[in-house]
Amino acid sequence: MSDPEIRDDRAAGRLEAVAGGEVIGRVEYFVLDSPGRALVPVHTIVEPAHEGKGIAGALVRELYAIAGREDSAVVPLCPYVAKWAERHPEEAPPADQELWAAAKEWPAAHPGRF
Repeated sequence: MSDPEIRDDRAAGRLEAVAGGEVIGRVEYFVLDSPGRALVPVHTIVEPAHEGKGIAGALVRELYAIAGREDSAVVPLCPYVAKWAERHPEEAPPADQELWAAAKEWPAAHPGRF
């Protein structure tokens, strides 16, 4: 299998890995606009047939790249993204505490979103 295409479906809050016309992995996230701008991943999912191929890591790497291009932080509420960030500090700058606090409050204010 060649590397999957990674595309950002911002309206749906998903960064998707697509191969052969099929979504084989995704990071679900929301955009936080206050007190600063941040992408906040909450789930990382790779279809079982595609696990162990580096797809989740490629998705997270692209999420941080998008955040960098948009001058946004990443607040990794998703455990996988948080672990990835710990292992790749040169690619995953930490977000400030004010963003963390706002990101943790957002899901409760938007029930049913995730």
